[in-house]
Amino acid sequence: MSDDSTETKAPRSIWMRGLLMILMAVAYQLASTLLLFVAIIQFILVLVSETPNPRLSAFGRSLGRYQAQNANFVSFASEELPFPFTDWPASDQLMSK
Repeated sequence: MSDDSTETKAPRSIWMRGLLMILMAVAYQLASTLLLFVAIIQFILVLVSETPNPRLSAFGRSLGRYQAQNANFVSFASEELPFPFTDWPASDQLMSK
């Protein structure tokens, strides 16, 4: 009877992953739109002050890493769920420039 229970759990697992994949694909699209706005704001700030905003740069870097995590999950390259199921990715920015 344990064989029957594992067979019924597998389809639920793949259906749950399918639902999560759809949600993560939507989150990817929202993050892409947000990244576009960050890029536009950063461009305007560079036009005005001739130097990029370090906080926006760090946020853009972490947003890009979030998109990479999403893409890895949706494409079955990773089983790890991205944010909000794990921590937000760090930007790992060194304040050297």
